[in-house]
Amino acid sequence: MKKMNPKNKNGVKITGTGSYAPPLSVSNDDLAKILDTTDEWVYTRTGIRHRYFNEGRPNYTMAVEAAKNALENAGITAEDIDYIMLSTCTPDFFYPITACLVQNETGALNAACIDINAACTGFVAGLEMARGLLYSGYDRILFIASECLTPQVDFYDRATSVLFGDGAGAVVLERADKTFASVMKAKGVSADEPILYYKIDYEANTPFGGKTPDYAKKLQMGGKDVYKFAVEAMPEAAKAACEKAGFALDEIDLFIPHQANIRIVQTAVKSLGVSMEKVYTNIENHGNTSSACMPVCLDELNRAGRLKEGMKLCLVGFGAGLTYGAIVMEI
Repeated sequence: MKKMNPKNKNGVKITGTGSYAPPLSVSNDDLAKILDTTDEWVYTRTGIRHRYFNEGRPNYTMAVEAAKNALENAGITAEDIDYIMLSTCTPDFFYPITACLVQNETGALNAACIDINAACTGFVAGLEMARGLLYSGYDRILFIASECLTPQVDFYDRATSVLFGDGAGAVVLERADKTFASVMKAKGVSADEPILYYKIDYEANTPFGGKTPDYAKKLQMGGKDVYKFAVEAMPEAAKAACEKAGFALDEIDLFIPHQANIRIVQTAVKSLGVSMEKVYTNIENHGNTSSACMPVCLDELNRAGRLKEGMKLCLVGFGAGLTYGAIVMEI
């Protein structure tokens, strides 16, 4: 793959971060009260001990809180934003889009709005799109990823119900003279035998007959197939993004993977030949929050003072579709 010209540094700067976790923290022991499982069984197989459930509130309210925190961290007001991009695979409405709900609640009156959905790869895909918008004339973008997965989960299914949590993360983005390289790919699957999916719950409603396909109405996942795909796809995407950026793998200061399962992360990292010391994870306390994983990680790192000027990050993820991709960026 052809490397970027190192002088061509049309990158992005993260000027603010924010996140939000719902108040209800659910431990493995809590789940063991309704499932045939234990804390040891869940933790040794997934790396998860806790996750947050957004009970009784719509998804967009989490997005609003994360957005407000990011704006405050950036030291700007909502009116300074001229584009709101929101990643979610769990919207409260088909329409209006969630970004418009956030615009109304935050007072970002000058912002255009759009939702995107690339499932768990949504933050990587959206960050690539946001960069394009910045260089098409927009000056400041608020990019939020907010996911309320628990209503989709079958809590009688031990294999999937222990994995997922709810939450939101947000970043404020501006143009910067920094390296930025992205690689996005997909491996489309059949609708008849999807590996990971959640069916929209509606039936055919026309005067001409017809029947809606009878897919299951809860989140379904083929764990072995997802694992096999992820441990190959993430190293492939990370290597390709590093090559495109003109960096060697050992030049990356920090890898932030999709927080799906600690075993997936460890296997992918081993394949890359990277030490886990250069990998940031928060899956133990949050579980898998789909596209919200990465911006929540960024906010935790930022508030802990671990994001330093000039650092090279690699964000790498995968999701339903199947989609996968990576971004290498200087901050």
